Amino acid sequence: MPRISTLRITRSHKIATAVLVAAGSVSAIAATGGTSEAQTTATRSSISVEPVAAAGIPTAKDAAAEKAAQETAAKEAAAKKAVAARKAAAEKDAAEARSEKQAANRSTERKAVTPKKFANNLDGWIRESLDIMKKKNIPGSYEGLHRNIMRESSGNPNAVNDWDINARNGIPSKGLLQVIQPTFDAYHVKGTPKKLTDPVANITAAANYAADRYGSIDNVDSAY
Repeated sequence: MPRISTLRITRSHKIATAVLVAAGSVSAIAATGGTSEAQTTATRSSISVEPVAAAGIPTAKDAAAEKAAQETAAKEAAAKKAVAARKAAAEKDAAEARSEKQAANRSTERKAVTPKKFANNLDGWIRESLDIMKKKNIPGSYEGLHRNIMRESSGNPNAVNDWDINARNGIPSKGLLQVIQPTFDAYHVKGTPKKLTDPVANITAAANYAADRYGSIDNVDSAY
């Protein structure tokens, strides 16, 4: 009959077993702790909200900022363009106004330099006299002047009355409207020749005298 060996557990065996059990516990704790650290790292990673751009690739935030900058630049450019356009329009209007003013001044100068021309005959003398009378506020009409001229001298600017009282007194009536020298001197119209027999000077002086004495040459119908 075979012999059965009896296993004897000595004190050394107990110590070795205890060491093995302790080592297993430490491994288990280490394994558990490692899992917790990994889970914590994963949790922290999931909380981050700031995107990190890869090298050379813009994020959505960068694109939005660039678009806003472009829009601002476009608005500023449009504003500058509008200001420049308004300035150009104002300068153009000012230039046109200056040009019109200069043209008006030149026109006025031409009119001032170029005197009116009248015919050298009875019609022209009367019209020129009326032009002067209008500027000097002396009343009278073409009809009134012509009517009195025809009665007094028949339209002859060199006519002289050598028979009336004035002639006997040495101051004969002369010219288209038969004016004596003292009357001519007193009523001479500035700007006309100082010559009694000058047609225009004679007419305007006589009309000036008649306006003072009768209100107008038109009111004279006989010797005055």
